[in-house]
Amino acid sequence: MWVMRQAGRILPEYRALRASLSGFKELVETPDLAAEVTVQPVDILGVDAAIIFSDILVIPDAMGLPYEMIKGKGPYFPEVVKGKADIDKLNLVEGEELTYVYDAIKETVKRLNGRVPVIGFAGAPFTILCYMIEGQGSKTFSNARKWLHAYPKESHMLLEKITASTINYLKLQIEAGVSLYQVFDSWAGVLSEDLYREFCMPYLNRISEEVNEVPNIIFAKGAHFAIDDLMSSSFNAVGLDWSLKPEKIRGMNPSKVLQGNLDPTLLYAADEVVVQKTNEMLSSFSGGGHIANLGHGVYPDTDWRKVKLFIDTIKSSKN
Repeated sequence: MWVMRQAGRILPEYRALRASLSGFKELVETPDLAAEVTVQPVDILGVDAAIIFSDILVIPDAMGLPYEMIKGKGPYFPEVVKGKADIDKLNLVEGEELTYVYDAIKETVKRLNGRVPVIGFAGAPFTILCYMIEGQGSKTFSNARKWLHAYPKESHMLLEKITASTINYLKLQIEAGVSLYQVFDSWAGVLSEDLYREFCMPYLNRISEEVNEVPNIIFAKGAHFAIDDLMSSSFNAVGLDWSLKPEKIRGMNPSKVLQGNLDPTLLYAADEVVVQKTNEMLSSFSGGGHIANLGHGVYPDTDWRKVKLFIDTIKSSKN
């Protein structure tokens, strides 16, 4: 078991380190510091895997579209993709542009010394496209969705470039020492089934088929409409958010490992409720492989001791 967003946010040790730095990107781009906060949850929370501390937006950054992390607002891109000319100017990431990530992975593997595996990750091509066109977070990503309808050819061009860059990036993460990787399709839920099938699944499958040296996980938040496609994809495991019932999905493909899916807000409940709901979650995944996790990332104001209770309950469970 592990927890999405486990490296930081809730831990006092992370917050103390973060407060001493100039900004989020300094932490991401300094391998020793990234390794330190990656290992913290292993030591403090007792998770079964460490996910490297980084950000999905290092890919557009390396492609030539730099981002800023604005406190209280999130990511912001001073320049965005507005047309084909902007796509043509983007770099195809060969991989060496992100050496700081691989150095952080190597240092993390060294510090862990075999205690737990290290998980690598990248953003899904559509989710990266959303930021490159929208320039910031959005509830609807209407500009990105508009592109899929108004400029389908250009959308595929951009997705191809992101996909090729992501494949190179993930392969070098594996060379650096990750034992598995997850692809985050954080904004999958803004699409329809038809759009997801055309603009997402071909690129996701290409990533999982070409980066096959280690097991992989796809997590497409809110994409309940695409669960059939995800369960028949070439990914080894499918992450579920808290809106999906594992017992209904298990039968689609019993050989597919499932991941998830406690609602992160349940960690605000009383201890006995956290224990009860965690055990109920474990029971709902019975009948096949299960990576225990939340149904999305842990929220920053969550008491870290509740997260540890969640983890301890899983590790002591008979389910």
